[in-house]
Amino acid sequence: MSKPIRTGIFEKTLADLTHALEQSLFAETISRQAGLLQALDPRVKIISILSLLLSVSLSHNLPVLLSLYGLALLLAWLSSIPLDFFIKRVWLFMPFFTGLIALPALFITPGPVFVSLPFGLAITKTGAVTVLFLLLRVSTSVSLGVLLILTTPWTALLKALSILRVPEGFLLILGMTYRYIFLLLLTAEDMFLSRRSRILGRLRPAEARRILAASAGTLLSKSLSLSSEVYLAMQARGYRGQSRTVNAFQMRSIDWAWGSGIIFIAALAVWLGR
Repeated sequence: MSKPIRTGIFEKTLADLTHALEQSLFAETISRQAGLLQALDPRVKIISILSLLLSVSLSHNLPVLLSLYGLALLLAWLSSIPLDFFIKRVWLFMPFFTGLIALPALFITPGPVFVSLPFGLAITKTGAVTVLFLLLRVSTSVSLGVLLILTTPWTALLKALSILRVPEGFLLILGMTYRYIFLLLLTAEDMFLSRRSRILGRLRPAEARRILAASAGTLLSKSLSLSSEVYLAMQARGYRGQSRTVNAFQMRSIDWAWGSGIIFIAALAVWLGR
């Protein structure tokens, strides 16, 4: 007979849901603070970030990549983003994804031996440099993307993307996902809190898995029902495939200067990183 366990799975799930909501609200608060990037036109921010991302992809020089990553950290600091929060947000999941992809390159890339390991394994210098390039490119690119998201309100970002001719259907999916993910998180939190308040004592592992599966199925059913209701409500209010926002943008001297400066830096990085 399986040994019963405590109901810690519900407490952990509730804590994760609450943490996700807190992080989202904190990110929205950052976008409305006084800072360098917050003061810029969203269209200029998108173009400048894309220019820097392009320079990161085309650069083949480690000092240049390190300089671009340092620039991302400097922009985060000038934009009133806590550096510990910013760095953790970028590097927390990178070892699990990029690291798994890059790890074999340490051993299979031909080149002089850098570190000898047991069982006949060896890390080559070429492999180490390849992995370092990959990690720097990914970390810098993710940092620049996080900068754009944290310093731009979501509605302003979608409006800027629509002005830059991003397909309307893609923007609609992004907007609806962002708007209703919070509602689903609150719904899931209420479900788990309600279930937790009705449980006394301990749950067996099989019973805990059954409850979690039932909760996931209920949440999926609610999300499908909500999507149908929202679509019918949009049609009833005159939606015909084109969304509208109230954001109005106006280019200023600082926006022109910033855009020109960043494009120059990106071009210089590409030239130096050849």
